[in-house]
Amino acid sequence: MYRRRFTRRSIQIELFPFLSVLACTIGTLILLIIVVSTQILGNEREVTIIARGETGTNENKTPRYIECQQDGVIIYPHQTFVPLAEIDRPDSALSRLLDEVEKNRDRQYLIVTMRPQGIEVFKRVREAIERRGIDIGYEPLDEGWRLKIEDEIERL
Repeated sequence: MYRRRFTRRSIQIELFPFLSVLACTIGTLILLIIVVSTQILGNEREVTIIARGETGTNENKTPRYIECQQDGVIIYPHQTFVPLAEIDRPDSALSRLLDEVEKNRDRQYLIVTMRPQGIEVFKRVREAIERRGIDIGYEPLDEGWRLKIEDEIERL
């Protein structure tokens, strides 16, 4: 008599479904990275300067804002432009602002922002401010950033 022989089949595991899911997941993550990075690179940065102390409030003085650029100065909130040639003139908008802040130096101070190309203009403006004894704060801004002033200055 013959015996029956059982041959065992070896178990084979297929990895194709797992690899397919893994490839889809990687593709989705790459797409997500591309979308997020294009949104970050495509948007212009907007910088808000908030004049607050360590406690989070500014109850002592009201800030006035000046932006120094290569070709002149912008006075906020009305965005009045003062060309470089008129910065030192006594009848310029900058001189009028400095006169006003000097008269109200116990209630107001200046925050001066500067662009990378506006360093020389900033030095001239800072010298004029310090000559008058006005309190000053300053903040550098990158070239691609847009300055947004907080709402409390709109009341001035």
